[in-house]
Amino acid sequence: MLWTADFTRYFVARAVSVFGDAMLTVAAALAVGQVYGATGVGIVLAAFMVPFLGFILFGGVFADRIGARPLMLAADLIRLAAQGVVAAAFFLGTPSMWLLIACSAISGTAAAMFQPGVNGIVPQVTSDPHRANATLRMANAIAELLGPAAAGVLFALFGAGPVYAVDAATFAISAACLAGLRVAKVAPRKSSTITDLIAGWHEFRTRTWMWSVILVWVVFGIFLFGPLIPLGAVLVSEELGASAYGWMQSAVGAGTVLGGLVALRWKPGRPLAAGAVALFGYVLMPAAIALHASLPPLLLAAGISGFSWAFWSIMWQTSVQTQVSPDVLNRVTSYEVLGSTGSLPIGQALAGPVAGVVGAERVLGTSVLVGLLGCTTLLLVPAVRRLRRAVEDPVLTY
Repeated sequence: MLWTADFTRYFVARAVSVFGDAMLTVAAALAVGQVYGATGVGIVLAAFMVPFLGFILFGGVFADRIGARPLMLAADLIRLAAQGVVAAAFFLGTPSMWLLIACSAISGTAAAMFQPGVNGIVPQVTSDPHRANATLRMANAIAELLGPAAAGVLFALFGAGPVYAVDAATFAISAACLAGLRVAKVAPRKSSTITDLIAGWHEFRTRTWMWSVILVWVVFGIFLFGPLIPLGAVLVSEELGASAYGWMQSAVGAGTVLGGLVALRWKPGRPLAAGAVALFGYVLMPAAIALHASLPPLLLAAGISGFSWAFWSIMWQTSVQTQVSPDVLNRVTSYEVLGSTGSLPIGQALAGPVAGVVGAERVLGTSVLVGLLGCTTLLLVPAVRRLRRAVEDPVLTY
């Protein structure tokens, strides 16, 4: 049975947390941009990302040491406080830049403590991680779709303070749900943090299927994922109007929901191979943007891209959760998250300057080529292609 009390609580916690994260990016862009301009937005967002990447490995260690639930709960409470301070500052006037940077850095550090447990806690609240991941992926897609829209409407009607207040409230709801979870307690360990980090690295590097995927993702972050958002937003908006970019993102969300529905019904015997085949469809969106496609084919490409990404994500998350021992799962996840997201800021930072020299279309054309080569590489690696679906164990609750 999927919809147990614990999974329902975790489902709500994740959905509202993702909704809050989606609001946060738009809130920073609108509220901070209004006061301190594009440079201020970049600094505040960087203040979040730097500690996130810097502390994510320690988040994995602490989650394995004391349990994912208490660490995630504490992270939510810290983010509630940080966003609440920013909300109060906007209600009272104009917050100083140092306050925005400090609160963003605190939120980034808390997110680093939260993220490793996202994988580790799923097998503890359900006996069917595959269906759970598919369900969560669909909910996340809807939250990611509604979050920016809600932030934009709130900002337009009421200003920055209410946006940050609602964002803070999402972390309060998530914390309340996590507090009610009944999951297995973690056995105490006396090993040092360095020893735990080394053990996590060992578990990560001994799984060829895992580090092979992450190496591909490092390249994707620089050449595919990084350039797509900034260059895609500019080209689509200039060519078809700002509303077209919004419709494109909506199509991505619709495709993501469809990908989750298909994954909910189908459990392939070789999940990563099936996911890699589906991932070929992801490159249709950068291809359509680079070719200046009209709106209908652009929306179709975006929908297929969202479908491909959702299906791959579910296959990947389920494989990690079921192939890695629970006592090291959070640490392994932290290495996976660091590797898969660490190169993304590089791609985002280089996209504009490189596009200024060679043209945005050529940069996105390179993205398409790299995407096709990366998916082919995944299928050529025997450890990835041959990985079998693990037998899912019964949920452990107390």
